[in-house]
Amino acid sequence: MKTKSFWASILGLSLLAGANLWAAPKLYVANEFGAKGDGTTLATASLQKAIDAAAATGGTVTLKPGVYLTGSLFLKSGVTLDVAEGATLLGSEKREDYPVLPTRIAGIEMSWPAALVNVRDQKNVTITGKGVIDGAGPVWWKSYWDLRAIYEPKGLRWASDYDAQRPRLMLVQNSSEVKIGGGIQLKRSGFWTIQLLYSHDVHIDGVVIRNNEGGKGPSTDGIDIDSSHDIEIEHADIEVNDDALCLKSGRDSDGLRVNRPTENVRIHDCIIRHGAAAVTIGSETSGGFRNIEAYNLTAYEGVPNGVLFKSARNRGGYAKDIRVHDLTLINVAIPIRMNMNWNPAYSYTELPKGTDPKTVPPYWIPLTTRVPEEQGLPHFSDVHIWNIHATGAKTAVSASAYPNATLDNFRIDHLDIEAKTAGSIANSRNWTLSEINIRTADGSKLVFDDKAAEAKETAFGDKEVKK
Repeated sequence: MKTKSFWASILGLSLLAGANLWAAPKLYVANEFGAKGDGTTLATASLQKAIDAAAATGGTVTLKPGVYLTGSLFLKSGVTLDVAEGATLLGSEKREDYPVLPTRIAGIEMSWPAALVNVRDQKNVTITGKGVIDGAGPVWWKSYWDLRAIYEPKGLRWASDYDAQRPRLMLVQNSSEVKIGGGIQLKRSGFWTIQLLYSHDVHIDGVVIRNNEGGKGPSTDGIDIDSSHDIEIEHADIEVNDDALCLKSGRDSDGLRVNRPTENVRIHDCIIRHGAAAVTIGSETSGGFRNIEAYNLTAYEGVPNGVLFKSARNRGGYAKDIRVHDLTLINVAIPIRMNMNWNPAYSYTELPKGTDPKTVPPYWIPLTTRVPEEQGLPHFSDVHIWNIHATGAKTAVSASAYPNATLDNFRIDHLDIEAKTAGSIANSRNWTLSEINIRTADGSKLVFDDKAAEAKETAFGDKEVKK
């Protein structure tokens, strides 16, 4: 028979365990691990020590106000990084502070410098705070333009992005249950700002992205969702110089080999102040897309496109069950744009004549491997776009594909667009247009260029039109 003291001790231990269960996560102040916020002392090792200590207890790492110069940091499962107001993580301008690791860049699996903040092969990680993560972009932007000036006359425009080796600001790779937000400001990224790669169950809520301080950084995408699934993006405020909210799934022969789709994605309630489009699918389309919804987006004059679908004849892949709705576009040049022959100088690659393949970087080989036409043509279908309100546009709709890879089963309705000209749709099949109100300065009507005479004449009438 157990004694009273025995049961009392068991009860006491149970209560203590319960108290620990509900206790606040332990706080780890990086300064106590040697991190100096003076903007000049490299704090990478001290910051990583704080992160590693927090990983042992599932704790939170924070920083006192200051500027912390750092190279790549690697967050661990269970850790919260709280960049508090007044604190800045400032990226090092030295490439050796970013270890080269396997990843995927612009659709090609290759080794590349790690991001400034990395979540690799982890789960249950949070990045938050009212502070700043600054990629020190101008030095990396200059390295790109310098290299491109050398490469372009050699016909190597397509290789510039890969060979410049610019660090991303934030990478989530092979990870899950990741949260990013809380008003954190991400600025001056050397390359892409946030890349979600081969990851799932990621929620981004309340990030501010600014990549135009100190110049306009090339290819400084905002948020790239890359062969990932079950992703939600909301309340992002973005100012970048390439795609703002972008979905990707691999490029050309290498993307077709990997064959991982991006799916189950919801993007909503975001502001895009500068960038290539309000929402983009592509141009890396090889792994495909399905079940994508984007809505309640607002874009301004610094954004040339509203809905942008882009690919190329060697990308392959598909997009289906895509829903985009309730967009407000102010002085956006082309509210709806689809181009399956995107940027040929970048999309179509070949080794310079006389080049020995053994002498080039290994990732040049998949980049220049020919894709058979039956595999290379992209197929977009089952798309619904509605409730688009646009003023100050130049061309309302510009859509083109291929005769043997048409844009199929599109439903477009409730457009309210003010534009200089209506535009055209090429290589389409089974489109439904209804409740279309496009007011043009030149009096033009939307044109289907593949002999859809009936649709040409009646697409702007009161009745629903199918072609």
